[in-house]
Amino acid sequence: MLELGYSWADAHLDVRIDVAPGLSPENTLVMNGNQAIAYGAVAAGMDLAAMYPITPATSVSHQLGEMFYKFGGVVHQAEDEIAAVGVAIGASYSGKVAFTITSGPGLALKTEFLGLSVMSEIPLVVVDVQRGGPSTGLPTKVEQSDLLAALFGQPGDAPHVVMAPATNEECFHAMNTARRIAETFRTLVMVLTDANLATGVQPFARPTLDPAWQGSMPDMSPVPEGEVPYDWDEETGLSRRFVPGTPGGMHTLTGLAHDENSRVAYASAVNQKSSAMRSRKMAVLHSTLRPPVVYGPESGDLLVVGWGSTKGAIEESVDRARDEGLSVSSVHLRFLSPLEPGLKAIFGRFKKVMTVEINYSDDPGMPYITDENRRRGQLAWLLRAQTLVDVDCWTRVLGEPLKPGEIHDVIRANVSKGGAA
Repeated sequence: MLELGYSWADAHLDVRIDVAPGLSPENTLVMNGNQAIAYGAVAAGMDLAAMYPITPATSVSHQLGEMFYKFGGVVHQAEDEIAAVGVAIGASYSGKVAFTITSGPGLALKTEFLGLSVMSEIPLVVVDVQRGGPSTGLPTKVEQSDLLAALFGQPGDAPHVVMAPATNEECFHAMNTARRIAETFRTLVMVLTDANLATGVQPFARPTLDPAWQGSMPDMSPVPEGEVPYDWDEETGLSRRFVPGTPGGMHTLTGLAHDENSRVAYASAVNQKSSAMRSRKMAVLHSTLRPPVVYGPESGDLLVVGWGSTKGAIEESVDRARDEGLSVSSVHLRFLSPLEPGLKAIFGRFKKVMTVEINYSDDPGMPYITDENRRRGQLAWLLRAQTLVDVDCWTRVLGEPLKPGEIHDVIRANVSKGGAA
């Protein structure tokens, strides 16, 4: 087929471009984002991947199926999405390092079990490879429309971590980071990729593997007298993870409201305290994060904020605009819950802040659309609420990657050489 295509092009196309092969100065890997997730899971020492097939996430399990067993891992194909997350939680409760993989419709089905992970403080990693929606939507097309569902999709107050790698290399390393956070903070960690990353192939530097990524075996030493399953530290909200079989650690696990002893308790003070402890862990994690790096000058007329797979297109468009003399920079976020620190201060150094996203927002000036009822991009909505900065947005849901030329045009429309438009 390759030779037939070459012959046809040689006979029928007027333009020919010869690209000479070149050697990379460093040892590189070439793979798509789903492969990077799979290899990252192995490098992170994960033991079990449970999933139900769903586009565009399924090829993660295909890659794992070819190699996971060589490292002692198990790929479990469940009968449905609900069973898949249940198996992952059960494996994690037993002391294994487990994760589940899905896309938007599957994420919706996993909702109740995700709340159980938060309430019972069982470590869990969920990889959501986003696609177009709502409902079954655009299975083979890209969107970044699961952000608010990932953040707030569980009933009640269920604080947890949401990450978004921006490149295939970051997909690889995100699995190690997610595992470490899930186990350290006894919480749910969601990793949001999308169809662009899942199927797009990129080269990146071969990682230098570190045995420390594999983590350590759960603490099975006898539980000291008086220590209880949710012996929350008042300052951090953290407590020891009791794994079945730990001497002195027997207790009843429940998804109901419970006290430090894991006993069902509906008392007002108990529910207030347990909610505070689960939230406190997010504040502790936030204190360990660094402010995002500004791409370009630290101040100016316009700051473009992105997340996920749009990083390359945004930064290329910013470069084009700066070559034209426009005062524009960008920031790309990897942590969306908790948000990276220092955002309000960064935003304050720019005359205008706007997000660029692959989800829906109303265009100003359309029929019936006012500043009061306008639906904004999901990250813009989140940033406005968190920073109280009037963050604008430009979004499209064309089912395809955003192009640098489109973003460049938007930048030019929002800023001029003389200042904000």
